Amino acid sequence: MKRLIRNGLLIDGSGNTPNIGDLLIENDRIVAVEKSITVDADEIIDAAGKVVSPAFVDMHRHFDAKALSDRSKEIELRQGIATTVVGNCGFSMAPLGGEFAGIKHQNDIPILGSYPKRELSFPQYLDLLQNTPQSLNIAAMIGLGAVRITLNGFSNRSLTDKQLDAGCSMIRDALNAGACGVSAGIMYLPEFYTTQDEYLSLLEPLKGGRKPFVTHIRGEGDSMVESVREVIEIAKRAECPLEISHFKSCGMKNWNQDIFRAIELIETERARGMDISVDFYPYIGGSTGLTTMLPPAFVDGDMQKALQKLGTKEGVDAFRAASRIDYSDWDNYALTLGWDRILISSAEGENRKFIGMSVPEAAEKYGFEDAEALAAYLMHTENGRTAIINLSMDQNDVDTIARLPYSVLISDAIYADTDTPHPRMFGAFPHFIEDYVVKRNVLPLEAAIQKMTSMPARRMQLKDRGTLFAGSYADVLIFDPKKIHSAASFTSPNHLGEGIERLYINGTCRVLNDRITGIPSGSCLITT
Repeated sequence: MKRLIRNGLLIDGSGNTPNIGDLLIENDRIVAVEKSITVDADEIIDAAGKVVSPAFVDMHRHFDAKALSDRSKEIELRQGIATTVVGNCGFSMAPLGGEFAGIKHQNDIPILGSYPKRELSFPQYLDLLQNTPQSLNIAAMIGLGAVRITLNGFSNRSLTDKQLDAGCSMIRDALNAGACGVSAGIMYLPEFYTTQDEYLSLLEPLKGGRKPFVTHIRGEGDSMVESVREVIEIAKRAECPLEISHFKSCGMKNWNQDIFRAIELIETERARGMDISVDFYPYIGGSTGLTTMLPPAFVDGDMQKALQKLGTKEGVDAFRAASRIDYSDWDNYALTLGWDRILISSAEGENRKFIGMSVPEAAEKYGFEDAEALAAYLMHTENGRTAIINLSMDQNDVDTIARLPYSVLISDAIYADTDTPHPRMFGAFPHFIEDYVVKRNVLPLEAAIQKMTSMPARRMQLKDRGTLFAGSYADVLIFDPKKIHSAASFTSPNHLGEGIERLYINGTCRVLNDRITGIPSGSCLITT
């Protein structure tokens, strides 16, 4: 099957100046990109007045469970996303098993969504992906949070030498099977308890290679700069590339200052030859689980016990007191942001009445003593599954990160079971073009496209993806930048992206004029 796309403004993903030209697709590959191509083709598409670019690569989307379902993936396809990477922030569906197979698992925190729990190795997860028809291309990382839970549960005990050897073997097996990197979520329990030496032992399989250590740092508020310093030191000692996930500065008193200190640290090491990059999502609010508001000192190595404790008056009082302490090694958003900037985004059953309100607003409306009392009630009754949006960032800081030559766009979409997700799930990629390029001119279109295509593909070692070069896979977009639109907002997030004229994945048209078409044409990407 030959498809000839003619007269489009070719933005090839490399950051080069766009040019008018033709592009020829044969089966699943781009075979020619020239000013003019004359060939007998099965289909000729006139793209005059339109942009032709690589389809988008979302290297940070918590899509792990959804990739195993048979849904149409309309949310992703309508944004122009052809490829996504799962297993971020230390959260991955595998490994799961061993001594702690029956424990409350990290994946029950509302990040990945719901899926049947069973013993599962990482190579087995990749096999499941490969044997499931995929609407998108899927690559996967192994998460150190899942590894630690499999080894040690939610305990704050140090890992034994035997456990470290077992964890290292899990990671090596995952990388050999085709994992594209190793992720961490240092701020999350139980990874919070992992020492630098333990990280070095677990990351040994990355040493000297090109697959990255992709990490959610320990703190993104008052301790952000020191947290960046910490992961730089880990990656330097581990001798591996470093990707800092959803790079940002949280907490109003830190805005417009700490981000520049962190950038200075990064650029000093980049000048010395260290391979460091960062990624960001194009919003001023983040999304996570309400349990991230639990101080580690309150949890004390046992999440289930802590959640049960929150159902007692003594537990609520202890949580209230712990939430009003300024910790040196943990970001307390109750203090640095305030509960009024924490919005409830998912809840179950009768608790759905709280969705869309700030914690203090919901507490006052429904007769709770204070914000801490409502937060405790939700975490206890939902066993830690409540999701939140934290309005934690400043737009000037986000714009600064967007302009960095080594920053990559992500969605960080979280698949909690909710009718009110973060708008980034539905709209991160169209919003980036509409707001940062067309409306506010933060970046030229070719630079924005590069951050959504070749840069994430290169970082995650996705060969022949993210570019419009002869030999590249035919993941191709056709669109008019002025028609790209996202109506998804914090108050009304469930709106599909608009303006995708055509999306090809591996040479098959999957979106035609904002309508899903064709059959699933994605694949599980195995990296070597």
